[in-house]
Amino acid sequence: MTPAPVWQETNQRDLCRELDRVYGAIVRFSGGTPDARAPGDGEAYALDRVAGVLGLTQFERDVLLLCAGVELESRFAAACADAQNDPRLAAPTFSLALAALPGAHWSAVGRDGALRYWRLIDLGAGTGSLVRSPLRIDERILQFIAGVDAIDERLEAIVHPLRPDADTIASAHCEYARKAAQYWAAAGSVEPVLLSGRRNSDLRTVAGEICRLLGRRLWVMRAADVPHSAAEREQLARLWNREALLTDAVLTIEAPDLEQPDIGGIAAFLRRLEVPVALEVREGSAAEQLPGMQIRVPALEARDRKRIWIETLGVDPALVNGNLDRVAECFDLDGSSIRLAGHMLRAAAGADASGELWRTCRALSRRSLDGLAQRVALKARWEDIVLPDLQIETMKQIVAHARRRALVHGEWGFAERYARGLGVTALFAGSSGTGKTMAAEAIAGELELDLYQIDLAGVVSKYIGETEKNLRRIFDAAEDGGAVLLFDEADAIFGKRSEVRDSHDRYANLEISYLLQRMEMYRGLAILTTNMKQALDNAFLRRLRFIVQFPFPGEADRRRMWERVFPQAAPVGAIDFGLVSKLNIPGGVIRNIATHAAFLAADQGAAIGMGHILSAARVEYGKLDRPLTPAETGGWA
Repeated sequence: MTPAPVWQETNQRDLCRELDRVYGAIVRFSGGTPDARAPGDGEAYALDRVAGVLGLTQFERDVLLLCAGVELESRFAAACADAQNDPRLAAPTFSLALAALPGAHWSAVGRDGALRYWRLIDLGAGTGSLVRSPLRIDERILQFIAGVDAIDERLEAIVHPLRPDADTIASAHCEYARKAAQYWAAAGSVEPVLLSGRRNSDLRTVAGEICRLLGRRLWVMRAADVPHSAAEREQLARLWNREALLTDAVLTIEAPDLEQPDIGGIAAFLRRLEVPVALEVREGSAAEQLPGMQIRVPALEARDRKRIWIETLGVDPALVNGNLDRVAECFDLDGSSIRLAGHMLRAAAGADASGELWRTCRALSRRSLDGLAQRVALKARWEDIVLPDLQIETMKQIVAHARRRALVHGEWGFAERYARGLGVTALFAGSSGTGKTMAAEAIAGELELDLYQIDLAGVVSKYIGETEKNLRRIFDAAEDGGAVLLFDEADAIFGKRSEVRDSHDRYANLEISYLLQRMEMYRGLAILTTNMKQALDNAFLRRLRFIVQFPFPGEADRRRMWERVFPQAAPVGAIDFGLVSKLNIPGGVIRNIATHAAFLAADQGAAIGMGHILSAARVEYGKLDRPLTPAETGGWA
């Protein structure tokens, strides 16, 4: 490849010679004698590129040179005025070009001729006659033939350059990129390539690798920026076709959430593009129906993520510390996020490098899910859970399944043999306040993962297809960090399967099936909670791996809850835990009463006592629309 300074110097020298040739033709036409300079040799690198890829004849090439000369050299304006016998006509016209330049042909004047079709020249306001209207070279074309690296200002606000990632990418991604590159390299093949997947960054990586293999520059635009007007779409398509042909550029269009009503406009825009273009769409979206070569791009596998981790961190055993396999399996980060985490880790290198690695990955993986669900602060511990031994043992088994999923499914080969039910799914059933959310907190804390609470009643939509879309966004975002997902109010979507009487019944059952399918496929742990297990369809219950019943606490369990409910720093007075445990309430209400009693005591400047608890209990019972019975308060006086 010719070095840039040498290329520019050569291009400028040859362009000047070509300008001299055209200038001489104009001067001779007006009866003058041009300066004696070295004749042009008919070559100019950038100009030849324009003429070659856009199909200009020699005459059209000279017209373009004539217009460029007026912008680049003052002598051209005087020559044009002399040739047209009017000092006011300093701009070139088709009339002048047809009379003065060799090889003239009338087809160059037409709207479908290369000069006007590709907007290489603009017609100025003139006499109303096409051939006598002043001509001006397009600014982008003038910059190009002068060797200036720029882009059309009409495209500048819409398309943006991207540098292909030179770092290692997944072998599967390389293979997909190679297929697309071969597809485009085939003679005459300019059909779009549809890259579909869960994560936009993976699609962008493949698009960048395609361009690297082809030796082309990658540019990106958003589908939302495609004009709705047909005329504006045509202008944008023609401008991009011109830019891509001149610079060997490839365009990739981001269309992650393309809706059905927008498909027509995008399809019309793609039909007008005569150069390679990629469309990045979300897997399962309506955009997958668009024509073109479809490539489904999977997320990075754990082995690919581990390789990028090793390349980023090096082989420092203090950083790897045997924890890298679990990190690579649990946190489904893309290559750029892994490299960012590696840089952050090296900057904060300390004694607890392995723990810092895990915390850094957790922080990065929150970015996509924080806006879709509520992150729960993990304060509950195993010792805070008051449940029968069977339920405690089941929850510890849930932890084991979530923690050892990679080993059993991956190294032991269970995933290869069984295609369904690989996700860790659980149902926590019990009345309000029995500790379902607290148990989820304890499990997430034990796994050192974030817990996100999703209100299913808020996710379910009356509009057909919206519920699945909401759930897909949540699961896709959660995949990054393997977070523990807690779906509250499962009965909002999991009620008894309805008989299919109309389309809404049919779609309601599809929503349930979609949720279960995503739970089974989810790499992390998904927990459903319900207050009414009896309302759930048995066919759905069979697809859940764990079902934990949270019973209403008996008196002995309530006493344990009361003994643990007050923080160590709280000033607790003479509280008879045997008496307060007679309050027939679940753990959630016990926490509310304890907190209310603490505020009453603080306001009086006293230790928390039985009187405060009794006053707080009356308020809580009032909220529950229940009376305090003598059996519950007997002996308090």
